[in-house]
Amino acid sequence: MKVFGVVGWKNNGKTGLMERLVREITSRGFTVSSIKHAHHSFDIDHEGKDSFRHREAGAQEVLLSSRSRWALMHEMRNEPEMTLTALMQRLRPVDLVLVEGYKRDNHAKIEAHRVSTGQKPIAFDDDTVVALASDVDLKGLKQPVFSLDDTNAIADFILAHVGLT
Repeated sequence: MKVFGVVGWKNNGKTGLMERLVREITSRGFTVSSIKHAHHSFDIDHEGKDSFRHREAGAQEVLLSSRSRWALMHEMRNEPEMTLTALMQRLRPVDLVLVEGYKRDNHAKIEAHRVSTGQKPIAFDDDTVVALASDVDLKGLKQPVFSLDDTNAIADFILAHVGLT
């Protein structure tokens, strides 16, 4: 499977860019899965629900299933966080896996950047950032810079970069 990442500091537009890229690339006939890194604990179920109660009782894994979707929750229970490589091995094969976050991993990435956040682009110090999507024309970068809203051009770049064109 091909993999390409979307990184950036908080509130720079990563999730919106991911959403637009998934929609654009799947509309071109490619299969896409996504992985999102969270820096905090999270729940996809809620207190009082059966699945929550199963986890709280000590279940290592809880699988929820319906006619519309299924979800597997795995409680880490003091295990180390899984690597991106290990997580990708759990996915069904697709043409492209888009990864939001995991900025320290070694896969190619595009950085979402908004000048209003006041953050210096990661791309200045990270060679795995092969392009930027920004709301301003950034100077002094060796990587190409796309308009943050130019989803078509960004998708073209990603697909070419991973060899899916």
